[in-house]
Amino acid sequence: MKTPRAVINKRYEEKHKEERKARHVVWGTSVAREYAEEIDEYLKKNKLTKVELIAAGYEALRNQYNS
Repeated sequence: MKTPRAVINKRYEEKHKEERKARHVVWGTSVAREYAEEIDEYLKKNKLTKVELIAAGYEALRNQYNS
């Protein structure tokens, strides 16, 4: 049996699914656990988010390939 909160959350998710899909992209990708843990530790140590990592990497690659 689902809790009332779970029912409310499910209803909310269903109602806003298209809105979320229009605003955000989820990349289903896989990285070796050891490498991912190393990255996560680095991000945590430097108080960075994965979004900041992606943005910085993208900018670095753009600069590298557009020069």
